[in-house]
Amino acid sequence: MADTSVIDLSRAPGERASWDRPVWVVYAWSVCELLFVSNPWQISSRLRAQVLRVFGAEIGRGVVFRPRTRVRFPWKLRIGDRSWIGEGVWFHNQDDVSVGSDVVISQETMLTTGSHAHRRDMALLTRAIRIDDGAWLSARCLVLGGAHVGRSAVAAPMTVIRGDVPAGEIWSGNPARRTGLRFRRDGS
Repeated sequence: MADTSVIDLSRAPGERASWDRPVWVVYAWSVCELLFVSNPWQISSRLRAQVLRVFGAEIGRGVVFRPRTRVRFPWKLRIGDRSWIGEGVWFHNQDDVSVGSDVVISQETMLTTGSHAHRRDMALLTRAIRIDDGAWLSARCLVLGGAHVGRSAVAAPMTVIRGDVPAGEIWSGNPARRTGLRFRRDGS
């Protein structure tokens, strides 16, 4: 295996390519995230939301943020009204993440928009994520860049989501596959 190529990571492009803000803003956000957002104490969801808004996040009314939430870049995060963000959710959003209204993102779920050009030079590659109204990402899901979770869709615990999850469907596993419908055909 000695003839297998190795990429020199010291030459990888794009270390700060996704920042979109001056260094001082990114560092100020890091301090505020630690004190107010990822903090494990049971501080107010309104306070967490307000600190995120100060740094450019668009957060709707009545959003609940549980402790230990992490947000890489708040200026690339939009969350609609009345959504619930569970304990330990991580928005590793080097690209835009859009979460609709009445969405539940349960404990320890990670949404990551970034990857790398692993065959070329490890350059950062990003793709946005969109979660439509009423969706539920249950515990410890992994949502990858380019994913779109449709209206009222459900992802079972530990599901890896890449690509599209159609509206109203339940998906499970890795690779994720359809396992049922959330509601009966009559809407109940």
